[in-house]
Amino acid sequence: MRLMPATHLLALDQGTTSSRAIVFDLHGRLVATAQREFAQHFPKPGWVEHDAAEIWQTQLAVAKAALKKAKLKPADVAAIGITNQRETVVLWDRKTGEPVAPAIVWQDRRTAGFCDGLKKEGHETTVRRTTGLVIDAYFSASKIRWLLDHHKGLRRRVERGEIAFGTIDCWLLWKLTSGRVHATDVSNAARTSLMDLSKGRWDPKMLDLFGVPASLLPEIRSSSEVFGTTTLLGGEIPIAGIAGDQQAALFGQRCVKPGMVKNTYGTGCFMVLHTGQRRISSKNKLLTTAAWKLGDGPIEYALEGSIFIAGAVVQWLRDGLGIIKNSAEVEALAAQVTDTGGVFLVPAFAGLGAPHWDPYARGTLVGMTRGTSRAHIARAALEGIALEVADILEAMRKDSGIDIRELRVDGGASNNGLLMQMQSDLLGVPVQRPVVTETTALGAALLAGLGVGVWKSASALDQVWKPEARFKPRWREAQRTARRAEWRRALERAKGWATE
Repeated sequence: MRLMPATHLLALDQGTTSSRAIVFDLHGRLVATAQREFAQHFPKPGWVEHDAAEIWQTQLAVAKAALKKAKLKPADVAAIGITNQRETVVLWDRKTGEPVAPAIVWQDRRTAGFCDGLKKEGHETTVRRTTGLVIDAYFSASKIRWLLDHHKGLRRRVERGEIAFGTIDCWLLWKLTSGRVHATDVSNAARTSLMDLSKGRWDPKMLDLFGVPASLLPEIRSSSEVFGTTTLLGGEIPIAGIAGDQQAALFGQRCVKPGMVKNTYGTGCFMVLHTGQRRISSKNKLLTTAAWKLGDGPIEYALEGSIFIAGAVVQWLRDGLGIIKNSAEVEALAAQVTDTGGVFLVPAFAGLGAPHWDPYARGTLVGMTRGTSRAHIARAALEGIALEVADILEAMRKDSGIDIRELRVDGGASNNGLLMQMQSDLLGVPVQRPVVTETTALGAALLAGLGVGVWKSASALDQVWKPEARFKPRWREAQRTARRAEWRRALERAKGWATE
């Protein structure tokens, strides 16, 4: 390990639609950022693909751009942390380092029929017990199988040891180290449906079930350690932190004790509850996943619930209904009325996620009268997001038995003060928004800094997180209970709508 007069950390935040790089100082303050979008490919309905080579090119370019903006040399950077879109599958040639097929993205549904077949054969209990996950096209394993089955000669090349698999973190690590390191961390491996969640190792039964050869797979390592070094930014820099985007955000929010929970408000919502070394099997349709593993420490676990449509409902108000000109206007419009006037908007445009898991649900607007205005609809849209989040938090309380004391929030829509107040009112707990809302990138940076010894212990990182705003619940329990009961009536009208 090199001597470190270094004063900064570099986070590579590789997302579904863009590659970003963010430079932080050692106090967790954002110094510089660079971002570049890349192409989305939709070759058939339900199919979503990326060009992994383009992902690499854009990620390398923004890393160089961020360092240039920050006026930093490689020697100024203590370490690089990687965080990434999860579940997306890349296969590449070990010799050339070039992709051998398009990357199949986490959103892709082409393997839904295969997954349905596994369920009908009775494998769901075994998969859930081993991996913590449901059988679904969302996760990596069925995507790997599809590529091997549909690209001529690929299985033969795999048998000869010519092909490597990785999720996006693994792909970037391979490219950054010029093919010297083929590894991933437990948080990403846990999203493949191939890892034994208790042992942190690839599971032979899962490999056999999904038809994935072991020779493809990377080494599973911790989330905070030196994976290798890169010289592609002009000098040698260690890569010392890796975590999937939602786990990185949990770490960046410093939700490091059992019962601490964060919610990211983006296009959808991802809520993650830290459960410590206790692996909880959900009875309320949540996912059990690895949060992270720090160095030689134990695997730490989390419960996760996702909402498909959150910020996207505000985009629909803008683009579909045309009642606002830009997304920022929704808060002022919704604030023109003191309540929704009995209106509920269930934003199930793409079905319902946790804890309902109804792919046949559809968006529903109910309770309108002649007195309903666009302000009522805007307010109902925001409240619909907050009510969906409340459903997930209730499921987490039931599964964990933990008395959740506060919610930490990030993502674009967390800047909407009215939405955050609604969220606190409906949850009955305070909602805290941090000064640095780029918590996904911050989490990757902190894991990297910890991995190279910038901080001697994980507890030393707590000083980095600082609250910017705190929203306290104003409603009484009776008001909260009544509102959520009305919401359940609206949900029932949305469920199963697309069923023939």
